[in-house]
Amino acid sequence: MNQETLQHGVHLTFYCHSRAKHDGMLLSEWLLEQARAHGIGGGSVFRAITGFGRHGVLHEEQFFELADDLPVKIEFLLREEQAELLLQLVRQAGVDATYARSPADFAVLGGH
Repeated sequence: MNQETLQHGVHLTFYCHSRAKHDGMLLSEWLLEQARAHGIGGGSVFRAITGFGRHGVLHEEQFFELADDLPVKIEFLLREEQAELLLQLVRQAGVDATYARSPADFAVLGGH
């Protein structure tokens, strides 16, 4: 029987537009690559169907315009020190993005 180990950490979410770039890469890909390159646990990217940001511009998916610059969020479940490292990397790189940080308890279910 597999014993779950509950970890206490951080739910770190970045918000940007799907076309936002940094250092020649999509910002969402850049964030995932920074996390992977520094041994930080996995992250996921989610695309919104409608949203507006700090500038008040509404973006929405249109039937004939699926490539609009829609909001995306990039999420990580991390230990405290991993979240600090990732935020430090983002700040040092001068990335223009919004983030949210909240406490999180998480565990892996199953035997994989």
